[in-house]
Amino acid sequence: MISPKLIELQHLQYLDLAFIDFNGSQIPDFIGSLTNLRNLSLYYCNLVGQIPSSFGNLTQLQHLDLSNNQLQAENLNCLPALSSLTYLDLNGANLSTVFDWPEAVLNKRPKLIFLRLANCNLPPPPTPILSTTLSKKNSSTSLEYVDLNNNHLTSSIFLWLSNYSTSLVFLDLSYNNLTGFIPYFLGNMSSLVHLYLSDNQIEGANPNSFARLCNLRRLYLQTNHLSGQISKFVQLLPICAQNSLEDLLLSENVLAGNSFSGELPDCWSHLDTLVMLDLSNNAFSGKIPKTIGSLLRMETLKLRSNRFVGEFPSSLKNCTSLEVIDLGDNKLSGPIPTWLGVSFKNLVILMLSTNHFNGSMPSQLCHLTHIKIMDFSMNNISGSIPKCLNNLTSLAQKGNPNLSSTHTYDGSCGDEQIAPINYEDDASFIWKGRMQTYKSTLGLVKRIDLSSNRLTGEIPSEITHLVGLISLNLSRNQLTVFDSLDLSRNHIDGRIPTSLARIDRLSFLDLSYNNLSGKIPTGTQLQSFDPLDYAENPQLCGPPLKKMCADQNEPTDLSNEEDKDEFITLGFYISMGIGSWGYAYFKLLNDLNDWLYVRIALIKRQLKLAHA
Repeated sequence: MISPKLIELQHLQYLDLAFIDFNGSQIPDFIGSLTNLRNLSLYYCNLVGQIPSSFGNLTQLQHLDLSNNQLQAENLNCLPALSSLTYLDLNGANLSTVFDWPEAVLNKRPKLIFLRLANCNLPPPPTPILSTTLSKKNSSTSLEYVDLNNNHLTSSIFLWLSNYSTSLVFLDLSYNNLTGFIPYFLGNMSSLVHLYLSDNQIEGANPNSFARLCNLRRLYLQTNHLSGQISKFVQLLPICAQNSLEDLLLSENVLAGNSFSGELPDCWSHLDTLVMLDLSNNAFSGKIPKTIGSLLRMETLKLRSNRFVGEFPSSLKNCTSLEVIDLGDNKLSGPIPTWLGVSFKNLVILMLSTNHFNGSMPSQLCHLTHIKIMDFSMNNISGSIPKCLNNLTSLAQKGNPNLSSTHTYDGSCGDEQIAPINYEDDASFIWKGRMQTYKSTLGLVKRIDLSSNRLTGEIPSEITHLVGLISLNLSRNQLTVFDSLDLSRNHIDGRIPTSLARIDRLSFLDLSYNNLSGKIPTGTQLQSFDPLDYAENPQLCGPPLKKMCADQNEPTDLSNEEDKDEFITLGFYISMGIGSWGYAYFKLLNDLNDWLYVRIALIKRQLKLAHA
């Protein structure tokens, strides 16, 4: 609990107890007796219960941060007395019964600069009577930062914010119940830099909704009910906003089966400050416009799940800052450009699955030393797999220091310093037999998927140097089988899969010094190998070992049985484990038509996190 001896410090002006675990205790009333306090920070303190009404005595308080606790309030009657307050953060407090919160927070805070009431279960604000309720007399003329995301707000909140047209820099109203059109007076907020309206039911914008937003850098409108042609929407942005905009998210805008549709306008040269463009999960068609190559600062490009046709736009090679390219699930065709591996030195994610790309895999792809996810599955790619894949440095290293794939942006908000703004990339792909989307744990996923193509030739042994891989899927191609398998001196446990007995060309096998158990499957060749090839697996039994299995009734011929190895899951499917593969489980299927499953035990713990 907070020590009652603090009451003796009557001249205390600054009290910061952030990140101290008070084990679910309440904020004591005596804090309200420290009337000289200017700054009170109690965030992340594991505090519970009511916000004390005695806080109304702290009339000189300028900074109040009670965020990320388990607090609640039946009313905010203590706030009107705090006329000097410039910073108020109650993020995470339960304010579900405070129906007059706009009046207490917005109308009676003349000096307020920073306001965060995110995740507070705020009820919908009443529709204000403009002539009386929205008085500017006691309202802040300097309010810059407003974060009200993840509440139950309706579009009436826009009216309450209409007084701050000249000062507001940051506005987050995402994850609420906003409906209809973005109001025209939002376009008067000429200082606005960050506007987040995602995950609502907004249907569109008025001609003046963005009229004076000349400083706008980030506009997030994904997961709303926007529909129609994007060209008409972009035309609502003034030229000055097109010149300043860095992030534009319009993905997953669906209304009764409709979405953004038509061709993308060829006018992207006006948005040359754009850093991120996400238009995925819409119904765009036609070719990807050439002017998209003028977005030289772009780091993320996501056009997944649309109806784009044509070849990979050559102008895109100018966007050398790209780290994420996701063009999956479209109708793109033509060869994979050789310049992909030359222009994008920083590329981390490259997803071109479910298209009509053809031709061979260019060897220049081996220059993508930072690549962590490469998905070319379900195309018409032919030829052999480049032998230089061992040059993919990131995939040749075990582990990953970052759980997510994050872009960090400047967190300044006018003169107020706030935490940097992070954007986490996500990626969708087939995992465990179904489409999955990863975001907060995307950094753990290192994978190559070349399945369902027309690849031929031998599987290059250089692939075995990619020890950081979690998933390698080469199924449904025409690749030839290896004749040598060395998985010795690893930490492999479980049974030897019975399908291993069906690899006709296997001339060399070494499974020694592992933790394998059970009976060695009976087949045409597994008994022909030297017993030393199975040595130091204490629980392994059956020919060619002298140690017989305890269960003599166990079938002697398992070569035609289906594999039921309990340690095999659909989680990690990687090709073969020749040579230096460490900490691997494996599953070989007949002729490797459906390839071989390998599970990396080194990252087993991390991947449990990924699916938690």
